[in-house]
Amino acid sequence: MNTLIGLLIIAVGSFGQSSSYVPIKKVKDWSWESFWLTQGIFAWLVFPLLGALLAVPAGSSLIQIISTDTSAALKAMFFGVLWGVGGLTFGLSMRFLGVALGQSIALGTCAAFGTLIPAIMGGTDLFHGKGLILLIGVCIMLAGITIIGFAGSLRAKNMSEEDKKKAIKDFALTKGLFVALLAGVMSACFALGLEAGEPLTVEGVNELFKTLPATFLATCGGFLTNAIYCLYQNFRNKSFKDYAKTSVLTNNLLFCALAGILWYSQFFGFSMGKSFLVPGSVMLAFSWCILMSLNITFSNVWGILLKEWKGVSKVTIFVLITGLSVLIFSLIFPNL
Repeated sequence: MNTLIGLLIIAVGSFGQSSSYVPIKKVKDWSWESFWLTQGIFAWLVFPLLGALLAVPAGSSLIQIISTDTSAALKAMFFGVLWGVGGLTFGLSMRFLGVALGQSIALGTCAAFGTLIPAIMGGTDLFHGKGLILLIGVCIMLAGITIIGFAGSLRAKNMSEEDKKKAIKDFALTKGLFVALLAGVMSACFALGLEAGEPLTVEGVNELFKTLPATFLATCGGFLTNAIYCLYQNFRNKSFKDYAKTSVLTNNLLFCALAGILWYSQFFGFSMGKSFLVPGSVMLAFSWCILMSLNITFSNVWGILLKEWKGVSKVTIFVLITGLSVLIFSLIFPNL
């Protein structure tokens, strides 16, 4: 029962993350770098800080938690900086491939690396016992991603250039695939940041929010990477004037804040959901993969709702549904 509760909580957070790119479509008259930096302030600084404060027990402070292991804190932030590269290119993958295919490729790669690397670093034998179950689960998930990717290639073949641009303004399959794969590999560093930040705790910390201080440090590192790039693009494209457009400022801030809290909800739910999973279990080790798989599933649902798959053949839709079914099976496989 506790495992089911944990999975449901993770699913709710995942749905929030997969919905986070919808409010961005409501941002008006801003360049990409302006809205990406602004939503990042909310997604990677404001809401993670508020979440981390929930982990602080009475009589303590967030600074005390972070200072319990300075080395762990610095590692968490360093992996966050690397993850920031993934977050940056993740946004570009949405731009070139759309919400459905872009998130599927990037998050699939992120899920595999983010699950297996911590397991290997922890000394898990991936060819026997629980380690083998973990490896098979990841392989099933990657099979689902491959099928979804194939559906994306079928969509590209079936759609005219005009239809592609109508559904996804800057559609570019080859460039998008490269960017999405890079985003996935670098985004996996977030899982490493959470692993590195595990020692950051003090007596009395609520188990539901235990990982949120490490999450905050990782997102701070990611914000640094993204802020440098976005401010450079603001300078290069002379787009600093975006922030002075008072006619759209309130609208854009509201939708960027909404996108930010939806994006952060995945890690808020992830922290709470993990606390219901059995310590040392395969499900706990597979939890990162579960989060990413759910993100992919929900992102493709949004892709359908946003008509990114409009006009494709029935065969393409069948392939897409098959891929999503394999993904869903990968979620329950470790618990069978």
